[in-house]
Amino acid sequence: MIRKHSATLHGHRTSFSLEDAFWHELKAIAEARAIPLAQLIAEIDDQRTPDSNLSSALRVHVLEWLKSKLSAAPSSEPR
Repeated sequence: MIRKHSATLHGHRTSFSLEDAFWHELKAIAEARAIPLAQLIAEIDDQRTPDSNLSSALRVHVLEWLKSKLSAAPSSEPR
């Protein structure tokens, strides 16, 4: 299910829509980095390209985070 969320970024309120799975992973990333969720969202917002939207940037960040964790995990299969 897609839900609307809102955050204050650099003193301005904004909203974005995310599926529950992405929202839960985003919160887990903030927890793993020991930073507030709002700070993580602000960092992602600051790094996104001007032609992308915040919802997409958040999804891509979650995907990249999970891919990096997967590639760092020891593999039981030879490559």
